[in-house]
Amino acid sequence: MLVLTRKKEEMIRIDGNITIKIIDIDNRQVKLGIDAPRHIAVNREEVYQRILAANKAASEESVHEDGLLAIAGMLKNTGK
Repeated sequence: MLVLTRKKEEMIRIDGNITIKIIDIDNRQVKLGIDAPRHIAVNREEVYQRILAANKAASEESVHEDGLLAIAGMLKNTGK
């Protein structure tokens, strides 16, 4: 992990197309401004974790439905 010290209004540039700017520093909070291309998702960690959990749940549900469809197809082919 790279650790940098920045002051208010200073910026960090990542890969030439992402800019992180220190907008404000107040007590124990730092406000960041992030400028990134539209195709790059920028999320708070807690939001990102919820997205991962939702995607995992959806994929498990999809696998379950696919399994049921496969069983239904096998039963249909056996005449039951």
